[in-house]
Amino acid sequence: MDMLTLALVTGLGWTSGVRFYAVLFFLGLLHRTGVYLLPVNLEILAHPWVLAVTGTLFLAEFFADKIPGVDSLWDAVHTFIRIPGGALLAAAAVAGNDPGLALAAGLLGGTVAAGAHLTKAGSRALINTSPEPFSNWTASFAEDVLSLGALWAALKYPLIFLGMLVLFLLVALWLLPRLWQGLRRIASALRRTTGNA
Repeated sequence: MDMLTLALVTGLGWTSGVRFYAVLFFLGLLHRTGVYLLPVNLEILAHPWVLAVTGTLFLAEFFADKIPGVDSLWDAVHTFIRIPGGALLAAAAVAGNDPGLALAAGLLGGTVAAGAHLTKAGSRALINTSPEPFSNWTASFAEDVLSLGALWAALKYPLIFLGMLVLFLLVALWLLPRLWQGLRRIASALRRTTGNA
């Protein structure tokens, strides 16, 4: 797997773990307008009906992600969509005459999607404990910009994206134990509040 393929596979996985519907919609839109030509197996994303559905889902996610509490519920449900979606996109991007490469890409894309999704969902659950909505909105808009910027970088500037991905992975490794402890404290407080301690 060369660097361009690695950037594409991990880029699709990472961005799918954060904003899956936005990734589908903007990939289709980029192909439809001729700005970026997708691999053959992803050209279906530019079909008008696919664009209509992914665009609608993107808008639904955009607004759901701005409402504290709703965003965490959305993230919980989308655990079962973003991670396999990232794996499928990554596999489809390189699928061709080499099924081994497609399987490796799917595994890598799914793993990166899982890391991005779990970091995002855990961070947002902790942010939701803040009584004001501004930190939630700031985090959500930052995720919108970051995911679309990362997708563009993966497509057009793969080496820059890979550098950003390494940085994200280091931050995620440092952050995940702290997120886990924070989520455990929230769960413990909820149990005490409901009398199930």
